[in-house]
Amino acid sequence: MKSWGPASALSMLIAVAMAACSSAPPPAPAPPPAPPAPRVDVREAQAVLASASGSLVSGKIVLTPVAGGVRLLGEVGGLPKSGRAGFHVHERGDCSSVDAGSAGAHFNPTGQPHGNAKTGPHHAGDLDNLIADLDGVARVDVVLRDVSLGGPPNTDIAGRALVVHAAPDDYRSQPAGNSGARVACGVIRITHQQPLPTAAPATR
Repeated sequence: MKSWGPASALSMLIAVAMAACSSAPPPAPAPPPAPPAPRVDVREAQAVLASASGSLVSGKIVLTPVAGGVRLLGEVGGLPKSGRAGFHVHERGDCSSVDAGSAGAHFNPTGQPHGNAKTGPHHAGDLDNLIADLDGVARVDVVLRDVSLGGPPNTDIAGRALVVHAAPDDYRSQPAGNSGARVACGVIRITHQQPLPTAAPATR
């Protein structure tokens, strides 16, 4: 009877291993890349402001893109007669908590100090105070500069929140202008958009 030495046994094991590897199925092909998201042109958004913190403040703001920013147009009611109230874009589109704290801090992608949007450094979401008339209604018509609807994440305010505060913004105190409780909140929701045309394939 023929005996197998250690070298012969090792050679046999290597041959068996190589045969097993050669019979293994090829690796599955990588999945195809996901198609790019369709590009859209946002024409309009709205924020319906609902009362928060037990207030009676409510309103509706329509937002439209304009050159260099976004125009806000609408009314806010239930404010103190002839009073002023802080008004800002906040970072999260979540008004679910009773005090609207779920909307987070002011929209501030560049890490600026709070301030006046017309002078010096300020948050991207800083707006002028609302000014109510004798009926407690503030009429809003303002352009918020350097933001967009549906643009890059560091400028896009769609899906974020508009918040009204109980006190006027002093434009100095950090981080929110000492403007008090949040008395109304509304998520900025896109209401009108259309696909942008896709580029035609190159022809020879």
